[in-house]
Amino acid sequence: MTETENIVVGISIGDLNGIGGEIVLKTFEDARILDFCTPVIFASFKVMTFYKTHFKSEINFNSIKDLDQITAGKVNVFNCWNDPVKIEFGKEDVTIGTFAIKSLEAATKALKEGFINVLVTAPINKHNIQSEAFKFPGHTDYLAQELEGESLMFMINDRLRVGLLTDHVPVKDVANHITPKLIEQKINTVYESLKKDFKIQKPKIAVLGINPHTGDNGVIGHEDDDVLRPTLQKIKESGKLVYGPYAADSFFGSNNYKNFDAIIASYHDQGLIPFKTLSFGQGVNFTAGLNKVRTSPDHGTAYEIAGKGVADENSFKEAVYSAMQIFKNRTDYEELTANPLKKASRSERR
Repeated sequence: MTETENIVVGISIGDLNGIGGEIVLKTFEDARILDFCTPVIFASFKVMTFYKTHFKSEINFNSIKDLDQITAGKVNVFNCWNDPVKIEFGKEDVTIGTFAIKSLEAATKALKEGFINVLVTAPINKHNIQSEAFKFPGHTDYLAQELEGESLMFMINDRLRVGLLTDHVPVKDVANHITPKLIEQKINTVYESLKKDFKIQKPKIAVLGINPHTGDNGVIGHEDDDVLRPTLQKIKESGKLVYGPYAADSFFGSNNYKNFDAIIASYHDQGLIPFKTLSFGQGVNFTAGLNKVRTSPDHGTAYEIAGKGVADENSFKEAVYSAMQIFKNRTDYEELTANPLKKASRSERR
């Protein structure tokens, strides 16, 4: 069995009081998915058994204490802790936050060491995970430190891909963060990801303006004319198909987004509001630019419905499928681009 035939998918369990456990169970209850991947849930057997009982699931777990024990064809649970856990659905709890971090850290370590091929993260609560030892706004920032590369939040589905110049940055600070260096870095990350992770040979990218109406010739701000526009022109001259800046208010409503392989928004809500409006429940958050593949669903902990058995698992399931597909695409790309001179000489001999 090769890596691409049965991909090992690591899963960090997220906030135990949220919907993470439920959507993980629902995703892997259909045993047919085990023909394509081997899931490893980073939590504890006791916690997953609690979820199984609460949600009346018929799923069977393979409890392991060593990652060498991962078994294909099984839903593996790697025990990250032995502590008793009091789960109270819908409640924000600092103690529960510490378990979310234990899961994330263990899964990330396994990813770095090659025990798992990809990482899919269930939702966390960004507030209750904060501590002296963990001071990151979320998954993306933590993984950017732990893994190699330049990270970028890339929201994806079958029809739409939206990247961000700035992500978890207060609106009042957005313009100051957007520099020529940042713009070039983020566009290059999107460009390379489209080629390697999505098999698009000549990506076409649109960039949204910073200010309303891209500044209206300086009437509503100078950042688009002084920073964004000249940087995009420089990038375009290098041969990349990069267009913009476009006024964000009409870009999606006019269906202009359908003309591009990816759209890069200047800040979080400018990109995520239209993305989630067009694809909520089917979208995936992919951390592009890193040397390992990580995806997550496009929603949060959903405390208001936690424990009720009504959570929709489709976004999480799509995150699993996307992680596997990106891993396969990336593997194919690496094989195709490895030793091109050697391959050429072989071809000539034929």
